[in-house]
This record gives sequence, C-alpha cells and structure tokens, in this order.
Amino acid sequence: MREPYLSLKGVTKSYTGKTGGVTEVLGGIDLDIAEGEFVAILGFSGAGKTTLINTIAGLVQPDAGEIRLRGAPIEGPDKERGLVFQSYSLLPWLTVEGNVALAVDAVHKDRSKAERAALVRQKVELVGLGHALDRRPSQLSGGMRQRVAVARALAMEPEILLLDEPLSALDALTRAKLQDEIERIRKEEGRTIVLVTNDVDEALLLADRVAVLTPAPRARIQRTWNVDVARPRDREAVNTDVRYQQLRREIISVLGELNDQSGTIGDSPVALPDVVPLDLAPLPKAYKEAARSPVERRYLEFFKLDKVYPTPRGPLKVVDDFNLIMDRGEFVSLIGHSGCGKSTVLTMAAGLNNISGGGIVLENREITTAGPDKAVVFQAPSLMPWLTARQNVALGVERVYPHASRAERRDIVDYYLDRVGLADAKDKLASEMSNGMRQRVGIARAFALSPRLLLLDEPFGMLDSLTRWDLQDVLVEVWNRTKVTAIMVTHDVDEAILLADRVVMMTNGPNATIGKILTVDLPRPRDRKELLDHPRFYQYRQEVLHFLAEYDHGPVAKAA
Repeated sequence: MREPYLSLKGVTKSYTGKTGGVTEVLGGIDLDIAEGEFVAILGFSGAGKTTLINTIAGLVQPDAGEIRLRGAPIEGPDKERGLVFQSYSLLPWLTVEGNVALAVDAVHKDRSKAERAALVRQKVELVGLGHALDRRPSQLSGGMRQRVAVARALAMEPEILLLDEPLSALDALTRAKLQDEIERIRKEEGRTIVLVTNDVDEALLLADRVAVLTPAPRARIQRTWNVDVARPRDREAVNTDVRYQQLRREIISVLGELNDQSGTIGDSPVALPDVVPLDLAPLPKAYKEAARSPVERRYLEFFKLDKVYPTPRGPLKVVDDFNLIMDRGEFVSLIGHSGCGKSTVLTMAAGLNNISGGGIVLENREITTAGPDKAVVFQAPSLMPWLTARQNVALGVERVYPHASRAERRDIVDYYLDRVGLADAKDKLASEMSNGMRQRVGIARAFALSPRLLLLDEPFGMLDSLTRWDLQDVLVEVWNRTKVTAIMVTHDVDEAILLADRVVMMTNGPNATIGKILTVDLPRPRDRKELLDHPRFYQYRQEVLHFLAEYDHGPVAKAA
C-alpha cells in the first residue's frame, strides 16, 4: 500500500497554564492527505485548529504521535511548508515587493538576484497585485494585505501550503474574491493545501475533502467528507447542486450536534418581573384614548430617506430614497456589499446619525434623537471593560426602570444573562471575556431595555461562523419570547434568511437604495437543521446570492 504524502497518527498536544493546570487541546489526531489534495479542516473556536496547523508547520511539537511528510518525520519548520496566518504579519516599512522579497532572499539563497526578483514578481502577479508592487501595507486594504501574505508563502515554493483562517477577518465580498484567488492558485500551482476554516461554504467551495474537529478539550477528527462536486465551483451555481446541498446539510448537522452538546442557550431560574420601562409605563385612560393610533401596522416607516456627507470634492449621497414600512413585531434583515449604506440606515434609525432628507417614524413619533427605546447591538459590543457582565447590563436597566425595586432590576439583569448562556459568568469582568461572551452581554443588555426597536449592526461579524450559529440561536430564542420589532444588518445570507420575515437587499453605494425585498415565508420558530430541509430555503438563498452577484463589481447605474 502506498504511503500517504502527509500523515498524522495519534497527534496529541497539551498546554500548562500559569496556575499549573493542564489543558488538553489535541486528543489524538489521525489524518492522511494525498499529494496535490486540498483538505479543509472545520472546527469551533478554541478547538485546536491553529495548534493542529502549527504542528504540521513544525512550529509546535506534539506531545505524542507523529507527523510524516513523504515518509519522513516533521521535526521543525521548513521552507517546504508555507504558512499563511489569520493576521497578515507584514513589515509596515517595506513595500509589497519588499515583504515578499524578504522571504525569497531568506529561502532561495542559491538563486541569482535576477532569479529571485523574477520569482517575487511572478507570485505577486499571481495574487493580482502586480499593480501594487511599490505600495506599503498602510496603503492597502485588508484583502490586499492578505494577498501579500499568500504571495509571500507561495514565493517560498513550499510543498504544502498551510492556511490558518486567512480570510476570517475580511468582509464577505473581499473574502469571496480571495477565495477565488485561492482556487486559481490551487489550479495553477497544483500544491497540496491544508485550510483551517470555520466557514462551511468556504470549505465546500475550495476543498477536495472536509474534516470536522470535535470541540475542545481533546479535539479529534469527528468525520471526513469527499467533496465530489464538479469543478469549477461557482458559488451561485453550487447553491442548486443537489450533492452540494446534501454535503452542506450533513456537515452543518454534525456541527450542530456537536454545538448542542455544549448547551450554551440558558434557562433562567429567575422569574422576569412584571415591570415595564419608564417611558412605556401605564398612562391615564383618557390620555391613552386621546393618543390612540394604529401602531400594529406601519409601526416603523422610512420615508424618502436620504443621507449626504460633505467631502472635499463636494456632497456625497450615500443613501438615496430609501423607503420601507414595517409592522410591529416584524424582523427585517438588511443585506448588501460593504459600503452600500446598511449601517448608515441603521444609525439614522437609532437617532445616532442626522437625517439629510425624508424621515423615520417609530410608533407615530418621528425619530430625531437616540434613546433607550431604540436598543443597538454593534459589531463590537462597547462594554465597560472594568465592569462585570452584570454591571454592564445593569447600567441600562437602572436608566429605564428607575421606578422598579432594586430586587426587580437585579432579576431583569439576571434573567437575560441567564437566557444568553452567561449564568456562570455574571460576575466576570468584560476585559476577561472572549469576543463571543462579550457579544452575549451586548445582546442581554439590548433585550433587558425592553426597547420598541432593536437594531443589530452585524453583531456577529467579528466572530467565527460556529460561535455565530450559537449566538444566532440565542437571538432567535430571546426574540421569540419578546417579538420586538427588529432590523439586522448582515453580510451572511443564511443568517438573513434564518432570522427575518423579510430580507431587504441594498444596491451598492454611493446613492444606495433598496434593490429588492424578499418575503421569507418559512414557519416560526425556526430551527437551522429543519430550515436546511425546507424546500424553499435554497430558493430564497439563490435569490439573495443572485442579487449580490449582480452587484459584485461595483454600482449598477440606475435606469433613466
């Protein structure tokens, strides 16, 4: 039997903490990879994906087991294994050419200066940056910097290209473009590639085989799948491929089962007090009758909404004639490419950004200022780092429930922290929490205000997609109880469909406006696994993907 090109047998790794405690990260990894194969490894945050890829790179020595390349044991880093990290690690004072040349000069000392220079140019051009050879990192976008990191790894001419979540910090459009670059490199270079990722679609789009890691501690390979979907794989076309749908459903199901075992959505032993925020407190009967209004319908209305920013070149209209009517209790997802004005619309609805034209009316009152009746959850949760989870939520609760007793306010805080799965971390400082935990505090704080309007500005954008699923489930569960009117800005197509009653798709900016509205006629409450089996899910997904593909290359001119 022919020996595998790259082989991992019983690989384990543990770390000893400052207090002497031992954390078992890898619990026996077995994986064989063929020459020229592209393998994607999926796993949760903290599951040991980076530790695993670092052991393959030779940067970390396993405690037990062995890793062999072409039958010989890997005993340290070597130029035959090129590694691309999640962070770019570029030297800011060097140009694109200089950053790549640094690696080439160190690895290919046996080649002439002209040969090394030609190799640098070839790899930089391969990742589409031939026009930017003399630019420094500060003059590049995040996506361009990551391309430099890929070019640098390729210029070492490694036998194996190791990619450690290289695209996770990028927006969806940039990520898609770099995925295309990686696919082109796979095709033209024919390298053996190992990609660590938390994105199921990315794995299925690029890889020959997908392996799933179990959560920490003692991570191991749970299962592998052969991605027998014909190449080239177009991200819009594969959405209707039956085999792709089957693989996607199976992988998400396995990941969901592993995630469910952690039980992060919490029940609460605390009964939610029967109190309402100060500005929603019961009013005299005569006042309520005099002020009666049809608040169930047209609860929130955006009318001819415009936003113009002054620039050195003159006024720039970012949002143009945005019109939308929402009923009470409706959940709308706002989706579109970066820079299309989604967050601008949201901040105007929050009263945080002045309106240039038109208006926004919430429950028959025009929005002019910010207030606790409009709760906002941002991509970064904006917690006070020196306060605990309980204290951060209490800041808002004390503002809107001054008429409640101290015990009632504490019960409100504890109830929502329990519901978002932080029952055991209420007294933990925000500075000591992971990104996912901090975002849970942000969600708890928003719901605890009992707002008229909940505004979510890519609240899971900084999180890996598996932690993202977890918090989507938290959001769905708490929203099902409150039925608060909500708008969520997102780049994630599945997230938009899972959460929303309608998906509002925005055209590219400037002069961004609503391009299409999709009504999501799927039963509630929604479960991710059941959603994947619903016959209309992939139809909805296709509609959104097609719209985004139409706007993939910049603004589309308006019809005259």
